[in-house]
This record gives sequence, C-alpha cells and structure tokens, in this order.
Amino acid sequence: MTEDVGTHVGDRLVGRVLDGRYRVGSRVAKGGMATVYEALDMRLDRIIALKVMHLGMGDDAEFGRRFVAEARAAAKLSHPNVVAVFDQGTDHDTLFLAMEYVPGRTLRDVIRQQSPLSPARALDLLAPVLSALSAAHDAGIVHRDIKPENVLISNDGTVKVADFGLARAVTTTGNTATQGLLMGTVSYLAPELVTDGRADARSDVYSSGILLYELLTGSKPHTGDTPIQVAYAHVHADVPPPSQLVPGIPPYVDALVQRATARDRDLRPADARVFSRQVHRVRNAIEEGLPDDPELTGDLTIPIQQMRQDTEYDDGYSRGNGYVEHGYSEQPPRNDTIVVPFEPPPNQRSLLRPHEATRQSAPPPVRPAARQRRGRGLIALFAVLALAIGIGSTAWYYGVHRYTSTPLLLRMTAADANAKAVESGLTTTLANQDFSEDVPKGQVMGTDPEAGGRIRKEGEVSLTVSKGPERYRVPQLAGLDEEAAARALGSIKLVVGQVSEAYSETVPTGRVIVFSPKFDSVMKPGDSVNLAISKGKKPIGVPNLTGKPVREATRTLKKAGFTVGRTDQFDEKIPEGRVITQTPNNGTLFAKDKVQLVVSKGPALREIPNVRSKKLVDATKILTEAGFLVKVEKAPFNLGLNLVAGQSPAAGQKAKPGTTVTVTVL
Repeated sequence: MTEDVGTHVGDRLVGRVLDGRYRVGSRVAKGGMATVYEALDMRLDRIIALKVMHLGMGDDAEFGRRFVAEARAAAKLSHPNVVAVFDQGTDHDTLFLAMEYVPGRTLRDVIRQQSPLSPARALDLLAPVLSALSAAHDAGIVHRDIKPENVLISNDGTVKVADFGLARAVTTTGNTATQGLLMGTVSYLAPELVTDGRADARSDVYSSGILLYELLTGSKPHTGDTPIQVAYAHVHADVPPPSQLVPGIPPYVDALVQRATARDRDLRPADARVFSRQVHRVRNAIEEGLPDDPELTGDLTIPIQQMRQDTEYDDGYSRGNGYVEHGYSEQPPRNDTIVVPFEPPPNQRSLLRPHEATRQSAPPPVRPAARQRRGRGLIALFAVLALAIGIGSTAWYYGVHRYTSTPLLLRMTAADANAKAVESGLTTTLANQDFSEDVPKGQVMGTDPEAGGRIRKEGEVSLTVSKGPERYRVPQLAGLDEEAAARALGSIKLVVGQVSEAYSETVPTGRVIVFSPKFDSVMKPGDSVNLAISKGKKPIGVPNLTGKPVREATRTLKKAGFTVGRTDQFDEKIPEGRVITQTPNNGTLFAKDKVQLVVSKGPALREIPNVRSKKLVDATKILTEAGFLVKVEKAPFNLGLNLVAGQSPAAGQKAKPGTTVTVTVL
C-alpha cells in the first residue's frame, strides 16, 4: 500500500473524532496558525467548519489565549453577514473552533477573476462587509484583519466576514491587549497599527477602504519588496485615487476611497456604520448615473483638504480648493484667465502645471462675428478630433496594449510553471489544490485564465495543482450505530454498502460488529463499505430437565451455553441424584445466563429404633413401621426363644429409609 494517496490521507486529523463529537473530514484551507477542515457534528448531524490550531502552537500560552478569545469575540456576534462560531474546545493536544461552514468562494477569487470591478459592483460587495463590521463595532469588537481572504461568498451569493482571530474588545481609550504588537495582513494594515499598535473601529474602516480600492482597480495601493516597505508606505504615503489606474471612476468614488483611507484616523468615518452610510450615498449617485456630484464629492473631500490648506500636490495642483482638482472653480474666472475644465490623464499630470493651464493676456480685441464663429468652429473640430483620438487610444490601451496571452502551463510542476510564466512577463500564484485521477500529484491541472486566454501584462496566473488521486482511509466504525457510521463515511465521501445483521454476545443491539473493507483501508470517493449490525445476544431455548439425573442435566445445560447453579435437598419421592426442580424450566435465555437446579438427596435420615429383647414379631413390626427392612439371623446357640439378642446398625444410629437392619434371634 502506497503512502502517496492524497493530502487528506496523510493528514493526522482526517477521520478522527474530536471531543467525541466532531468527525474531521477534508481540509478546506490552511493558514499560518491554523487549518480549517470540513467536519461533521455527529450530535446535531450538520456539516461545520472546524478550525484547528497547528500542532505545538497550543504550547504558546499567549497564542492559546488569543485563540480562545476569538471564539468568545465572534460568538457575541449574531449577524447574517458574520460567520457564526458554534463551539470551542480542546481534545488532548488539539485546540479547535467549530464554525459555520460556508461553501463557495472568497472575495480574493472575485478580485482575481473579475477585477477591475465597476464602482456599483464593488460597492455592492463592500456593503455587507460593512454591515458585519457595524455589528462588531456596535459590540465593541475590532476585526483588525479585514482582507479579501476573510470575506466569504456562499453559493447563493451571501457575503460573510470570517476569522475574528485578531479581534479585540475595545476599551474606552481604544487600546488593545497587544499594544505595540504588529498584527494583521500588511497590505491592509492601518497606519496606526504600524506606528503604535493601537486599533479601533477606524482601523477596520481603513482596511475596508483598501479593500474597496482593490475591488475598483484589481491592485493594492501600496507595494514593496518587503512587508516593512509596504507598512512604511501606509504610514508615509496617501492612497491614490482609483481613477489614476482606471479612468472613468466618478470623483465622488475617489473621494470615498481617500476619505476612508486617510492616514490621520480622525479624518476617517468614525466606524463602519458611518462609512456604510457614505457608501449608500455614493451608491445612490451611481444609480442615478451622475458623472459627478459636487456636493457629495465636497462632503467627502473637504475635511481632508482643510488639513492641507495652502499646500500643493506633488504634480503641482493646488489643494486649497476642493473643486479645482476636478476642473471646477468657486470663483468666477477673471477676464485674463482661461479655465481648463477637465482632469488630465494621470500619466500626463506631471506635464501640466497650473501656470501652463492659465496664461496672462490683454483683454481680447473685438473681432467680427464671422471670425468668432470660425474660431468656435475650429475649437469644435479640435474637440471632436481630440475626443476621437482619446477614445481610440483608450480602446487600444485597454483592449490590446495592456494584455497578453496566458502560456500553456499544464502538466508542469508549480516551480516550472512559474518559471515559464516569468518568461512571458507574468507571475503565478497557487490558488487551489484539487484531486485528479489523471494529473500526477504536484503538477498543474488548471490555470485561470486558461491557456491562450487574455491576461494583463505583468498579471498573475492562478494555478490549480493536483493533489493526486483522491483517496480516503476507512475510519473506525466498530461500535457506532448504523446512522452514525453512515455520517462518518459520508464526511469523507464514502457510502454504506450492504448491511447485514448478526447476533453478537459483546456488541449491543444496533451497533456495528464488523465492517469491510477493514479499518484504515484506502478507498476512492463513492466506494462502499459493508456493515454487519448487531441483533444483540442470541436467544437460547431452555430445556426442562426435571427428574433427570443431575449429571445429564448439567451437561445438557452447559452445552447450550448456560451456566448451572445447584442446591441439594432431601426428598421423600425423588430419588437421590435426580433433579427435583429447575429455574427457569422453559422459555429463552442468553448465553452465560444461569439455570438453577435443585437436586434430590433422597429421603431424610431416620433414627433406628432399639428392638433388643423384643420378640421377633414385635421387632419386625417396629423396624418396618420406621421405614427399614428387617433381616433375621439366628444365633449359633439358638434357644428357640425368638427374642432379639442384637441388631445392626445399632439402635440410635441414623440411616436412610429402606436401609436393612439385621437382627440376631436367640
């Protein structure tokens, strides 16, 4: 039997029952501190997700404390957009959480497959996340690790936030129990967690803003070669407006992202509920088809602009006026100023300075009307040409220039596939592992996009790597009832085959006596396991052996499987050595049950009367009436007196009735 029978076969927990209740099934996901399994709650007969801390980490008291705190924090939250926590426990060296099982995909899968998303779609996905966080913030809980991997989307489209593993109850000062400890995923980490380790509801708002940016653009706002560089960027660099990467995003969406990701937490929405209301306003503006809403944009951007009064952007734009950024002016233009009413493309901003967008000139001379019309016509022509060139350039850039084709990476190892992808200017990520009967373990069995599919240059190809043939080991079923055995097999994709019944002297009724194939056999999904179910002990008929010799009765009862009890007593009618009574003497019993026999010792002993000196006739009568037999012997010197001179046994001795008493007559 080969050891290489799939990831689940080699997992020490698969097939094991934790805390006498949770039958561990296939592995769902694995993280740095814990692994999540699909499992069966045998008590409530439901599928759950079992989060098991990695072996050895339970030795870390602080980690164990945080793990238990996760259960308590998450269990406080009862909300349709929060993954429910059912139970927390320990089984020997295994610390675990029992949670709601959410079949489907993560938000990371959506970003990988569909980004950049439209603003409407991005906000629709963010809204339930904020709803979950609002419930947490109302309960005084900060998640601290909002990221796409922790947002689950069920098969029916329900969005749920998972993994409150870094959650902490917020004190009135906003401190946490781990002040100064950097925790969470660095790409989504709020600046204050980097600088002083303090988290409050606004830290979750920041992470949610980063999440929205990634949904809108398909990219993270800050990158670096090391996590420290990324963390440094969160502290020292603003999140750019998403429209720099994806032109056409409305200014109020840019403002929403930048408001939520303000480095100064005081400028962010106070918590997820406030942020959610802002998202709702922006979503309504999108629904109305507004390319911009100056009032809404101003509401979202003014607080930040007030903090930056009289400063300049790195590209030369003034921050003193919130509308100048978007081509608007609060003051009417002077006669010597030409206002440029558009936002330049991001890659051209550095080429355009405010002094280039305006020029001083003398008051324009009065021109004839025809010349003015001709001038307006030229302007209109140039505008149409510029628009056509812009549309064509944009279509070329987004339709052809930014994309390449996915290379064929199937049947390669993950390392070889990555090397080949790099040759095409791409990178790879291990998105999933799955079983395959055809593709050897460790080789690529699928890619997203597929080979030849369109992918952005320098994009990322998601790899699905084979875990080899899907195999499972038969769990221990002996002693389980038939229903529990079926659930245990179903949790690892095996089924119940033939079910037979048999008597068992040791296994209770309705429980599995034996099963085949035997325990630990390796099987394919869908294979069947045959069960032999106990009918309990076999009933045995009790024969009536009353009056039989005790040896014969004992031998017969023991051969049938019974144990035999015996008592002896005198009986005037039943001969010695025979069964007087038997309990029970009919019906059925089970093996090793006891049958009690009462055995006759014959009649009770009687005292022999004294007949010496009695006439033979009288002596014979006395002995006969006492139940004895009489034998007469004459003395050698018989005198003919017929008197009893002696007797044997002697008078006063006890003997059984029927014993012969010999009398000697003179």
